Amino acid sequence: MKVAILLLAALAAQSLAEPQIYLKEEFADGDAWESRWIESKHRSDYGKFRLHAGSFYGDSEKDKGIQTSQDAKFYARSIKFEQFNNEGQTLVIQFTVKHEQNIDCGGGYIKLFPSNLDQEDMSGKSPYYIMFGPDICGPETKKVHVIFSYKGENHLIKKDIRCKDDEYTHLYTLIVHSDNKYEVKIDNKKVESGTLEDDWDLLPPKTIKDPNAKKPEDWDDWEKINEPNHAQPEDEWQSHQINNPSFKGNWVHPEIDNPEYTPEINMYRYDNIGVLGLDLWQVKSGTIFDNFLITNDVKYAEEYGNQTWGITEAGERKMKEKQEKEKEQKEERTEKEEEVEKVDKHEDGGMDTHKYEL
Repeated sequence: MKVAILLLAALAAQSLAEPQIYLKEEFADGDAWESRWIESKHRSDYGKFRLHAGSFYGDSEKDKGIQTSQDAKFYARSIKFEQFNNEGQTLVIQFTVKHEQNIDCGGGYIKLFPSNLDQEDMSGKSPYYIMFGPDICGPETKKVHVIFSYKGENHLIKKDIRCKDDEYTHLYTLIVHSDNKYEVKIDNKKVESGTLEDDWDLLPPKTIKDPNAKKPEDWDDWEKINEPNHAQPEDEWQSHQINNPSFKGNWVHPEIDNPEYTPEINMYRYDNIGVLGLDLWQVKSGTIFDNFLITNDVKYAEEYGNQTWGITEAGERKMKEKQEKEKEQKEERTEKEEEVEKVDKHEDGGMDTHKYEL
């Protein structure tokens, strides 16, 4: 009996330790993705996604994702999964982005929606829980968005997280823990971390300036004063300054506890997570999205990233470098051929001129 109880306890512990996979999308079943990813009808001119691995890759089949295919377009498609809430557990959102077109201006981020989203009416105005991923527009905007919705308002992270801006595939991971701590990883390496309370303005400040406190009228905050006995000459003149004997330092407004501040232990929690969407604009198309994962297990997400992005990365770079080398060689051959052609034309022209001179 005792052995049976221990066995049941072990099995229960093992089941609790099993990672929960809420969404995994690798686009491995051909065109079937189109029935899973619902295109919004909010606009009639959304850009079209196509299944493609791009012009360079590690594996021609495994690296197929959905690629934006039309320039200067909005894109809006979403996928639904069984709804869940992340109460008491970690939430991990992960996917790969490849800006093969060397993007100049456009989004590469995802939005996490509640399960009751009307997918056929999804737009930039649709309320979401989390917005996460790279956004590039010109040389100044190259950031990773991490935006949380809290009590009906969207809050941007106060830190600047730089995204990757090259043409290769990169892995983006957001981890939100149930203790209100978070972590952002790029290519399975931590690039930022902290707490929701410190790095977002989700809650009112803990302290505020005392509204009843005022700087005393006799407070002297001039560190230097003109020397009183310094006489002014007739020509150009600047007063000689000395230390102010009455200087009290800069007056600091005293603070008090903010009566509107209340600690919140559930800032991380969302109750009915159920849809992941791509709702973005791109000037130059060509971005490939792939390897979407939503889970509660950080280790599983890291291993999955290594098995997808990690495996394809080296081969992708090798193929791209080979293509660039071949392109350079072709351009060199073309230049040489053009030079030879110019020489031949010059020599032919010279011979004709000599003939007529005779």
